[in-house]
Amino acid sequence: MSGKVSPGTRVTRGKGRLEAFLARHRAQMANRLIPDELRGGTIVDIGCGSYPYFLTTTRFGRRYGLDRLVSGGAPEAAGESELPASPSPGAPSGVTLIRHDLAERTALPFADGSVDVVTMLAVFEHLDHDVLRHTLGEIRRILRPGGVYIITTPAAWTDRILRMFARLGLVSAEEIEEHKDAYTHARIADLLAGAGFDRAAMRFGTFELGMNLWAMARR
Repeated sequence: MSGKVSPGTRVTRGKGRLEAFLARHRAQMANRLIPDELRGGTIVDIGCGSYPYFLTTTRFGRRYGLDRLVSGGAPEAAGESELPASPSPGAPSGVTLIRHDLAERTALPFADGSVDVVTMLAVFEHLDHDVLRHTLGEIRRILRPGGVYIITTPAAWTDRILRMFARLGLVSAEEIEEHKDAYTHARIADLLAGAGFDRAAMRFGTFELGMNLWAMARR
């Protein structure tokens, strides 16, 4: 994800006339899913992009964005009672950005059980399977008991539609070409269970006329 950063728009690789609209809808869906009682704690948005649009729209005690393209440092994993607090050049007020490349399959820079909410919005489909499995295990590790993990991803049946949208310039062609896979709720549930999440503590749904899926798993 790269390009000019402008408030209110999640920056993507390439251009698409619907990108800002889709970013707003993902943010609204994630915000509806976050339990109010967790908002005094810490949220980590993985794959936040060059500009952490979702984090600017959510109310939380501490907000962190992770992406390989952000300008913040990549601190060592925090201690049991500490969280990363490195400077975040260019970050919105109250948001800490941390450079982290999921493809390297290193530990997320947070201590065990130190995070209340983890979000991954339109990121799931961009990860190779081995990277995704490693990342899910790390997410479960850093979540507090009772914390939640929230994802959004396009429904599997929309792949051809998204590619047509990309040809029409409605969504980012570069982003669509980088999709590694497409998912159903059943496949997401299997991956979450494989990472140690309890199936009984999972919830699933759709938005945008069923074209996008959401899933939530409680630690």
